Amino acid sequence: MAKLLKDYMSEPLDWRRYQVFMYCVGIVLFSLGAKGFIDAKLGTDPLDVLVIGMNQHMGAGLGVCSSLVAVGFLAVWMAWNRKLPPLTPFVSTSAVGFLLDFWNAIHVEHYTIGAMPVINANIGGHLFNVSAVGLDVASLLICSYASALIIMSGIGIRIMDLVAITMIEKWDWSFFAAKMTLETGLFTSGWLLGGPMGITTVLFLFLVGPFIQPFMWVNAKYI
Repeated sequence: MAKLLKDYMSEPLDWRRYQVFMYCVGIVLFSLGAKGFIDAKLGTDPLDVLVIGMNQHMGAGLGVCSSLVAVGFLAVWMAWNRKLPPLTPFVSTSAVGFLLDFWNAIHVEHYTIGAMPVINANIGGHLFNVSAVGLDVASLLICSYASALIIMSGIGIRIMDLVAITMIEKWDWSFFAAKMTLETGLFTSGWLLGGPMGITTVLFLFLVGPFIQPFMWVNAKYI
């Protein structure tokens, strides 16, 4: 996965219309997947645990908080590599945050979790809303597919992946170790701020990444 990300990052900045289309669709889909996590109330992806936690204290909106996190990561990358960072990862992170604000403003949840029947199942002594679990699983798959589109567009990878690649180059770490370190730091910080950490946070760490390459293969073969 790290090699794939580096290969797409090395593409020249001569974007074609299909690349921009893939990138924009990927960003929109990823934001809808993240919105699904929020509405299912089973936790969110690690970045949004931090972003939502920050927003509970700042009240500036998820877009602004996402932008601040992106600036922090880019500052670390710039200090580490001693050169100006690429701006597209900032755009990717901020765009997802501002789209989440938009989905919240128009109450997309009325058409997702709100339109589903409440069916509770007792699992290990805990009640789970089957509809919420279904939305959560669908959102995980949507985020995986969206990540594949964003990477294949060659325009802007996730901000954590950018720093993870530097960790690999500087410390000779595996991509998995670098990603897990960053993502764990994100959701731990977010949880301390009151962000919604849950089962989704753990599933995101272990399920989204492995699905990206198969989705990239499907896109390359059929689309």
